[in-house]
Amino acid sequence: MRAGTELSQLLALIDQAYNRKSWHGTNLRGSLRSVSPAAASWRPGPGRHNIWELTVHAAYWKYTVWRRLAGADRGSFALKGSNWFPRPDADSSAAAWRKDISLLDRTHRELRGAIEAFSPRVLHHTPKGSKFDYAALISGVAAHDLYHAGQIQLLKRLLAGALT
Repeated sequence: MRAGTELSQLLALIDQAYNRKSWHGTNLRGSLRSVSPAAASWRPGPGRHNIWELTVHAAYWKYTVWRRLAGADRGSFALKGSNWFPRPDADSSAAAWRKDISLLDRTHRELRGAIEAFSPRVLHHTPKGSKFDYAALISGVAAHDLYHAGQIQLLKRLLAGALT
């Protein structure tokens, strides 16, 4: 397969996993549609992640792949920390929830831009500090989005059951 064609297919894959129509059902952004701050904050049990935390976690891993593609330094994510971010923190308002959804949207756009600008010639090179080549990182972030979209859909169903 030509590398440029492969890059286009990877771009389509991350779009479908995030916010474009696809055959597999709900994508990550679709799973967040109509989720209130209260629903996003709900935990199925002590020590379990909620929808809000999954949302910010997905943004962080989009950032991580973007950082590898762009060659950016670690530590430039919009929030302090890495991987999991307790949510809601001090603010459980609708504005705080929208801000974290906006972070996810912005991070996806930045990742998408880095993929569009990426050189197909190095798609199968492995960046320093990674065990996976760039193609695997890009397809992996799509799989990550879908994995967490499924978790979010399940959490919404569990919450609905808990309210009845």
